[in-house]
Formats: sequence, C-alpha cells, structure tokens
Amino acid sequence: MSAIESAGRARVARALRDHEAEIAENWINLQVEQDVLVAGIGEGELRGEADQLVASLRGALADEELPTARLASEHAELRRTLAELSLRRARGGATPAAISLAVLALKDVVLEILRRSTRDATELFEAAVVLNRVLDAGGILAFDQYVATREEIISRQSRQLMELSTPVVRLWRHVLAVPLIGTLDTSRTQVVMESLLQSIKDDEAQVAIIDITGVAAVDTSVAHHLMQTVAAVRLMGADCVISGIRPPIAQTIAQLGVDLSAILTRATLADALAAALRITGDAPLPAGVGGGS
Repeated sequence: MSAIESAGRARVARALRDHEAEIAENWINLQVEQDVLVAGIGEGELRGEADQLVASLRGALADEELPTARLASEHAELRRTLAELSLRRARGGATPAAISLAVLALKDVVLEILRRSTRDATELFEAAVVLNRVLDAGGILAFDQYVATREEIISRQSRQLMELSTPVVRLWRHVLAVPLIGTLDTSRTQVVMESLLQSIKDDEAQVAIIDITGVAAVDTSVAHHLMQTVAAVRLMGADCVISGIRPPIAQTIAQLGVDLSAILTRATLADALAAALRITGDAPLPAGVGGGS
C-alpha cells in the first residue's frame, strides 16, 4: 500500500471515528430524502444498521493487509455487514438499485464531513479516492448479494411449486400414484423421482403408477424422462405402471420409435390401478371400477 493511500485511509477512518453518530444520523436522513428505504424498517433497526456499517467500514480501513479496492469483498466483517444489509432490504421488497444507492449514499455523508475538517485540497482528494474505491465496491457487492438472494428465493419457490404440482398419492395398500400435469423436463423429473422414491421407501410400496393424462404432449425427451423414472422405481424393488396413454400419445410414441414394451402401460388410471392390484395380489376392485387389462 502506498503512503498516499495509507494517509487517505487514515483520514477517512478518523472521520468515521470522530463523527460516528453524526454520520449514521445523516446517512439515515439522506436515504429518507432519496426514497431508497423500504417500509417496515423501524428507526431502531435503521440506527443499528447505520452504526454497524460505519463501524465495519472503520475496521476494514484499519486492515493494512488488504488494498482499498478489495476491502468490501475480502474484509470479513465489512462483507458480512453489506450482505446482511442487502438481504434484509431485499426481503423487505427493496429494488437492487435502491440497495446500491443506500450504500453509495454513505459516500456523500462522509465526504461532507471531510470537506468540513480538511482544508487541504490534496488531502481531501486522497481521502475521496479511498472512500470512492471502498464504497463503490460495496455498492456492487450489495447489488450482487441482492441478485443471489432473489435467485435463491425464486429457485426455492420454483422447487416448492414443482413439488406441489407432482404429489405422490397413496391409492391402495402398497400402491402409489403420481399424476403428472404439464411439461416433464429434467428438473421436474428429478423432483418426481425424489418424491416418488422416498414415498416408496416410507410406504413400502410395491407398485408406482405414473399417470400422464395431464401431459399435453410426449416427445423423445419426455419419453426419456419417463424411462429414467421407471428405472429408478425398479431399482427400489417396485413395479411401475404408466397410465394415461391416449390414442394420440400412443401414436406419437410409436412414430418416435420409443420402445416402451418393457413397461406396463394402461389407457386410464382406473385400468392401471386394477393392474397394480393384480401385481400386489390384493382384493379386486368393486364391480364397475376399472379392471382394464
């Protein structure tokens, strides 16, 4: 670290130390003026957030082993403070731009303190360069954290929706069914497999019925995913029946040249249940319910 950078960091750190309460208060007020705060954050929480950021920034500036441009990303305490600020505000509904602007607003507040306390233009410039480097990087880090947080939330919600859209239903003793609706892609196949295999283990199921009545179209990819699921079910020691093979679906599968001859298929779920009961050796269904072979 050069002597100029070291001197600039010392001036900024001194300003943060000597005017800590004022900086925190002015930072909160500036965010209110810029309308970058989100509803639901109380005054006490804002004050704690401000005090923590100022203290973390001062501690990072004292770390002489890290260059200024890498303080936000590599100083553990400062990085954690920025990440927590971003996460808290993202959950409150703030936009990524608003979160970045909130961090960058601290520059204006500290620069005003430095202008009042430093008459030398060169010293002010050196301190401003340090402040810009560390808080510009901090704003970018807060933005990136927001994006990562939103992606995690979206991914988790997407998986939850897939789990809800592919329930494993117990139809009979030792017989489970998975009614599929919509598109069967790689990620959904994984969810279906995990849920079905776990249910087979928990219920000691002997037969799993995969009902594709609600699948609009079957192509080579969908057929491949179905065969993967059937193979996984068999590895668990259970038999598998595919139901919902309507005439258009059967014609498409034949045209694609997909070989499902080794898999038991039925036109309806009722027929599949009747076949499953024959496999398990359970009592036959009441008259008028299923029974197709």
